[in-house]
Amino acid sequence: RDVERSRGLGDVYKRQEITCTRAEANHKQLLNCMEKLHKMEGSFQKLTKLLSIAGNDVRLKILYLLEEEGELCPCDLADILKMSVPAVSQHIRKIKDAGIITSRRDGQTLYYSLNSDETEIFNSIFKSIELIRKTA
Repeated sequence: RDVERSRGLGDVYKRQEITCTRAEANHKQLLNCMEKLHKMEGSFQKLTKLLSIAGNDVRLKILYLLEEEGELCPCDLADILKMSVPAVSQHIRKIKDAGIITSRRDGQTLYYSLNSDETEIFNSIFKSIELIRKTA
């Protein structure tokens, strides 16, 4: 086992233990990869949360519809998805709790829309869905 020094955040040095036993192991490469992952940790956590929400087909359809239409109310989504309003509302709650959508009240009706900072990520996902549909 070799112990290498790598520059951490700021001027703080962290000791990184390299356990790879291959003679050809590029320790500098391994340390650079560790540092990249460390710097991107927040982005990985955010994307993991988004993908776990979008990993359910009903929620993915809701997100797709909100992206396409701009905003919809739960009863619109229930009609489109052929589901009950309470069932759709449960999915909406999970999406909203994850911070992916926002709501706007108009009288008694709540309208939901995607947060603007999430649309770019979902645009990529929805373009992939369209590509899969065209090639299938």
